Amino acid sequence: MAQYPARQTLNASGRAVVPGLVDPHTHAVYAGDRVAEFELKLQGANYLDILASGGGIASTARAVREASVAQLVAETRPRLDEMLRLGTTTAEIKTGYGLTTASELAMLAAIAELDQTHPLELVPTFLGAHAIPPEYKTDPDGYAQLVIKEMLPQAAEWYTNSHFAQQGIPFFNDVFCEQNAFTLAQARAVLEAGLAHGLRPKIHADEFNALGGVRLAIELGAISADHLDVTTAEEIALLGTAETIAVPLPAVNFHLGSHHFANARGLVEAGAAVALATDLNPGSAPCPSMPFVMALACRYQKLLPAEALNASTINAAHAIGLGHRLGSLEVGKQADVLILAAADYRHLVYQFGGNLVQTVIKRGQVVGK
Repeated sequence: MAQYPARQTLNASGRAVVPGLVDPHTHAVYAGDRVAEFELKLQGANYLDILASGGGIASTARAVREASVAQLVAETRPRLDEMLRLGTTTAEIKTGYGLTTASELAMLAAIAELDQTHPLELVPTFLGAHAIPPEYKTDPDGYAQLVIKEMLPQAAEWYTNSHFAQQGIPFFNDVFCEQNAFTLAQARAVLEAGLAHGLRPKIHADEFNALGGVRLAIELGAISADHLDVTTAEEIALLGTAETIAVPLPAVNFHLGSHHFANARGLVEAGAAVALATDLNPGSAPCPSMPFVMALACRYQKLLPAEALNASTINAAHAIGLGHRLGSLEVGKQADVLILAAADYRHLVYQFGGNLVQTVIKRGQVVGK
């Protein structure tokens, strides 16, 4: 290759080289923490109990409402640093911790600033329908209408004027379809309203209760259905024939101390495209590590190492609409590459508790060693 002299040479002799990892489901922008709730969970309180009592998402919403965009950026940047160090080169980030129009737009502004100032590439998702805020506790339909009639139009306008739209980065609309969150009817209304503004759906479905969210996702052409811990065999079969990508989030089950994980093996065998994600958030998954998520998926969801890597690269890229430019090492794609401190890529999931990522390359530039 003498006719193409390199300005910089990296010696990867004896090292596995893999695509940069893609995390297609995170809530990485937030303020504060929920470590006190972690203790409550250890003492027997469950996620839905905490949510119903005004904790959980509502607790983080209070902190986010009080935070400036600058504070949100400052608190999030170290999380992105850690994700990058652990091999994530692209990540989706959702709003959903403001639950007012102003604070949801502030979260979008923080995501945009971070994308423009941090090496990790970000994809924004609007999640105004994440939880019913306390002021709408007795009027959940009223809050759903606020999301539909006020938040979504303004979020769509923000996207149109953003650098994301100019660069061809997609913008999604998500909803948490679950008991004590949004009913199936409310979820449908929110996702259909998003579609009317050009926002392709995503959905949090079947985390604790199967309410029909998977069928809704498939019907509306959602790019992904995420969690899927209690998805029925019938709906697993439907995902096997659908374009909607299945995204299990095993770090959530691990953090909540659950012995039940989404049936990723069944999804693969049904023919579904399966992606993995951290669900990085302050309540149910304070986990920045895709390699740890891959290790969990291999041990508890019976994925093979190659399947876990596939689910964390090319499939994950498709789960955020960027499979045409990210997620694999191919001519013409963006040069997002990891060099591992191991000769065999399987060590990335075989070993756990450390970090085997030796070098991180983003857009052809070394951004971490």
